[in-house]
Amino acid sequence: MKKSIILLTGLLLILNSCSDFLVEEPLSEITQNQYFTSPNHAYAAVNQLYRGGIQDLTYAASAYNGPKLMSGGYMSGFFDNPNYKGQEQFIVQSQSLSLNAQTSAGYLDGIWDPCYRAIARANFAIENIPVTPGLNDNEKKQLLAEAYFFRAFNYFYLVKYFGDVPLIIDTLQEDIYVARSTSKIVYEQMITDLTYASKEGDLEDLPMPKNNFRISKGAVNTLLADIYLHMSGFPVQANKYAEAATTAREIINSGNYRLIQNGNTTTNSAYNIMRTSDSEDEYMYQVEYMSGIATNGWMATYSFPTGAVSWPGQIFKFAITTEVFLPRPGLLAIYDSTEDIRIQEKQFFHSQFTYDYSNSSGTNTETRNFPTMPYLWFDQNALFTSGQQDKDFKIYRYAEVLLIAAEAIAKTEGVTAEARGYLAQVRSRASLTGKSVETVSTELAALSPNQFIEEVWKERLREFPLEFKIWEDMQRTRKIMKTNINNKGVISFIDLIGAQNTWGNTFQARDLLYPISANELQRNPNLTQNEGY
Repeated sequence: MKKSIILLTGLLLILNSCSDFLVEEPLSEITQNQYFTSPNHAYAAVNQLYRGGIQDLTYAASAYNGPKLMSGGYMSGFFDNPNYKGQEQFIVQSQSLSLNAQTSAGYLDGIWDPCYRAIARANFAIENIPVTPGLNDNEKKQLLAEAYFFRAFNYFYLVKYFGDVPLIIDTLQEDIYVARSTSKIVYEQMITDLTYASKEGDLEDLPMPKNNFRISKGAVNTLLADIYLHMSGFPVQANKYAEAATTAREIINSGNYRLIQNGNTTTNSAYNIMRTSDSEDEYMYQVEYMSGIATNGWMATYSFPTGAVSWPGQIFKFAITTEVFLPRPGLLAIYDSTEDIRIQEKQFFHSQFTYDYSNSSGTNTETRNFPTMPYLWFDQNALFTSGQQDKDFKIYRYAEVLLIAAEAIAKTEGVTAEARGYLAQVRSRASLTGKSVETVSTELAALSPNQFIEEVWKERLREFPLEFKIWEDMQRTRKIMKTNINNKGVISFIDLIGAQNTWGNTFQARDLLYPISANELQRNPNLTQNEGY
């Protein structure tokens, strides 16, 4: 079976047995004396954490506006929604750098509310799993580790989006109007949660697909390493680079995770395997989707332009396609097309589609050209057969672990052979001319630490353009890339504050965080607004 049973049980709050798993008993309807009276309750409480929260922000609910995780791409200025951004004020305001807590309140609530719902559920599980009868010690540890992971995971995104946020770690909060805690304090709680999950959780140290799509030690440590990396940057600047390096090394040295390798044709390149396969040793954490149970809405349609559904033959099973997340020329210029596989046609992106269709005159072949669009989300079965997008969304890949390690080691130990090797593994895989890891590592040897770190940043841009990481890197480094469409592949970095985005608008300090929704400020009188809003 491609997917684990979590995808089913995550949709049900209480399961009575394997044979009657469709019988629901929602936690909201269980009395104080009923909940967590059997192991099934504990498993159900944790299983539901696999749906909701940040996972909701990967869901493509609209044909016209993408998942909330795309928001950072719009803030960066390097992605556009040219035809339908007028329907979503947040996108327009992101591009004009004029976010508004009132007019974008609904959009902001769509980030804040799911995260805090997930945190509340995690708190409920964390408090009750230890006293649930029938669970053995190993089960308790594993379930607690998963709950701690999801609590930290949701707080991580809240801090990245909003900065200081209310820190709630129990279910019996005396004050329902909780004030904001500093980002540093919230980060420290995340570290506490994930350290327990990693060291005490008895989790399997395996890629997520090999662990029945449950959270593994590798997923926990990847999140922890990423948290250390972000905590070291702006605004906290806590210098946790050594901890990031140590945590990333633990994953690497386990030997249990590996990069997808290229096949012998472009159609089975590593990047096309990422597009088509949900079961690879590179995947540290992914959000599951499955036809007929939990599909990812309109995601596949974002790989074709507006009007494609009206092309001759009307081949699409969806009624709408549009450029929801269209890369701007400045983004595409990060790649050297003579050296990088990832910018070749039908790798991460595509700009042409050829297909056959039949009509009364026989079989016809049609070729259509369009602006360069994401190909990573192209799902042939969903688009042309089933009408249901069921490819998982990958939050963390092993490539990111290697790049976290490379950056953190360079920050603390210099440009060592180890750091060069980690960056070289990612860059070599993308080499169109077949450069080996050794060759790439040698090319990096003469760089200073700062120069090398910028090479890591460049590789992050090229490796994760469609995994919604560009804005968070701009936040933590306070740098924005500069490219030239006449000199593709060459990237430099300048200070973000005071720089202009691709729309000609100037970044201010306030733009580094989203405003807190006016609705949330009205609900909680102890909240204060982010500076500048």
